[in-house]
Amino acid sequence: MQADVAIVGAGLVGASLARALAASDMNLALLEASAPPERKLAWEERIYAFSPASVSFLDSLGIWGALDAARVCPVRKMRIYGDDGRSRLEFSAYEAGLAALAWIVESGEVQRALWRALEGQSNLKLLVPARPVALDVGALSAGLSTDTGAEVTARLVVGADGGASWVRKAGGFGSKSRPYGQSAVVANFACELPHHSVALQWFRGDGILAYLPLPGERISIVWSTSESHAGELLDLSPADFARCVAEAGHSRLGTLELITAPAAFPLALLSVDSMVRPRLALIGDAAHVVHPLAGQGVNLGFGDARLLAAALAARQPGSDPGERLLLRRFERSRAEDILAMRLVTDGLQRLFGARAPGLAWLRNFGLNLTDAAPVIKSWLTGRATA
Repeated sequence: MQADVAIVGAGLVGASLARALAASDMNLALLEASAPPERKLAWEERIYAFSPASVSFLDSLGIWGALDAARVCPVRKMRIYGDDGRSRLEFSAYEAGLAALAWIVESGEVQRALWRALEGQSNLKLLVPARPVALDVGALSAGLSTDTGAEVTARLVVGADGGASWVRKAGGFGSKSRPYGQSAVVANFACELPHHSVALQWFRGDGILAYLPLPGERISIVWSTSESHAGELLDLSPADFARCVAEAGHSRLGTLELITAPAAFPLALLSVDSMVRPRLALIGDAAHVVHPLAGQGVNLGFGDARLLAAALAARQPGSDPGERLLLRRFERSRAEDILAMRLVTDGLQRLFGARAPGLAWLRNFGLNLTDAAPVIKSWLTGRATA
């Protein structure tokens, strides 16, 4: 088939790009290995913190209002604790003039809402199941061959296919990956005490533990820790694992009861030499992967989708969506945000992961100093919520 834009990967970022181009003059193809599964009765382990900017983007696509409000929880405050037991930094939505610092939502809820919208999109051809197996980039178009025998020729191919991106590799993008030697252990719990829509995060000697509020008296946790410790946590019985997580969080929410089985994901820092090449562009985790301690990975991806869609929509009708200068403008528009988030998350991970004498005092002093400086807190809040 012929398309103006072919998007590989219908996860949150790729699907949002396709939806953002619904009113464009372009024909779209979206390739994905499988449709999202139906909702589970239990809470899904993959949880994201959506920034106000991401919520605004999803709302503009008609997606946010289609979500089940009973599965969405606002974050009104966030408290971050240092590893000395005394240092603390707090962010407040009220002080920042925001309805919420973030909204906690299951990935699957947003994915299914996007999918329902895409199924009725007139300028989109969904190719599911389909995995690309060959890429041929020419001067005027790029050709994709799939494992089902389908052939797609497009003037622009967008890789939105995750951290292990096939498009990134097949397209010859230069990339650097540095494993952290850590895994993110995730799970959901029912909690004895109310969380009051407050997110909690502890920088600990064995990693970084975050409690994210879910609707009702439930939380989702992300414990970024060494691979060996992650393995030990996964080997615990459900009761022992819940007790361990509660103790690591100083029993702030009382007794915890595990409601979804824990899972672990390896952590690494990934960057590319360029987000664009002739006839190709990368967005989301295909272009950048950061440490999850700030919960900003998916928000960076939505920023990519929003600005690439804006760049494509702003071109002259009928003009080439794969034109080099257009793609370069898109890349430049994303450079500052991506670099800033990479430096902040990687820097914090290094600082709190270091055991050198004197660094413990420095990092905990920094938390207290930031908490006492409204200007710095305001800047950090603006960065995290944009």
